[in-house]
Amino acid sequence: MLDLSTVGPAARCTHLLAGYGASVVKVGPVPAAGAAPIVPPFFSYSGHRGMRRALFDLKDAQGKEAFLALAAVSDVVVESFRPGVMDRLGLGYDAVTARNAGIVFCSTSGYGQDGPHSQWAGHDIDYLAVGGYLGMSGPGEDGVPPLPGATIADAAAGGMHAALAITAALAGRGSSGQGAYLDVSVADGVLWLMSLAIDEQLALGRDVRPGHDVLSGRYACYAVYGTKDGRSVAVGAIEGKFFANLCDALGCGELAALQYDDGAQPRLRRALADAFGRRTRDEWVGVLAGADTCVAPVLEVGEVASDPQFSARRVVGAASHPQHGELRQLAPLLAGMPRPEGIVALPDPAQSDTEHLLKEAGVDGETVARWMAQGVVA
Repeated sequence: MLDLSTVGPAARCTHLLAGYGASVVKVGPVPAAGAAPIVPPFFSYSGHRGMRRALFDLKDAQGKEAFLALAAVSDVVVESFRPGVMDRLGLGYDAVTARNAGIVFCSTSGYGQDGPHSQWAGHDIDYLAVGGYLGMSGPGEDGVPPLPGATIADAAAGGMHAALAITAALAGRGSSGQGAYLDVSVADGVLWLMSLAIDEQLALGRDVRPGHDVLSGRYACYAVYGTKDGRSVAVGAIEGKFFANLCDALGCGELAALQYDDGAQPRLRRALADAFGRRTRDEWVGVLAGADTCVAPVLEVGEVASDPQFSARRVVGAASHPQHGELRQLAPLLAGMPRPEGIVALPDPAQSDTEHLLKEAGVDGETVARWMAQGVVA
């Protein structure tokens, strides 16, 4: 799998697939090409755990030939340039499929390869904006939607979207023998994430906004409440039995019958806020979390790794970086990903595997040496 991205949805995609065992080669420019690619922090994307690296001058004819030689023996190419760039370089789907009819070629972009917005520049927040996510997030104190706490568009609407599409295309190739071109639009992925709300509006013509239903803040049983120590708990007691358990534990059992009474919501919110304000977050979690109330602590990033549940599931592993030494990082933790034992050696970002990869692809040593001497690969 050749990955021409540095950050963003495509990098999330190949990071995920590498966790499932895909052989990923990060493709970058040779130093002499004058390009200044974005270099993510050493710990990002798990330090490119399990990946190799190859450098090409994709503006030089010989550099292009070297890249195509590697693409000819690859299963997947992933790129995240603006629409049209790979074709202008002479390295688009048609050029690659001429060498490898079974290639799965995945282009990730903000808005897709066509349409009036296809050339717009953008980042995560922009795709969440046009897909309705920010609009459903509810206004903050300043009247505008708050910034999300994670790059949801990059990770899910783009990265997971691309990984799923690639996996499906490879499965399809297994029966048809045909490769595929995948046009992964991150904004389209946001629409899929927002499909419950969007489909409701399309089917029923309703004005779907924050606070219109239980999942968007209409009722007190599904909200976040502050605690005595300035922290918070999340309450998701949608079902009547869970809300009744919660009200009983908070000492306001008589209010359980008002769960979905719209006129009673201000009263319910005050009662719940007052009750939660009498104890600390962890005290309330100790009382409520195991009592069928659908209550969970709002953890800070610095708390998650030591949370007993995550510790029991061994979500943190150890790694060794050539420049930065030993560090902890999230282990491959999605279902079905193999968990490495011991300390994982991360690749050296100052080293390249280009020569070995080209020879592995069947390019003769003399040609590889000539390309290396010319500086079109490194």
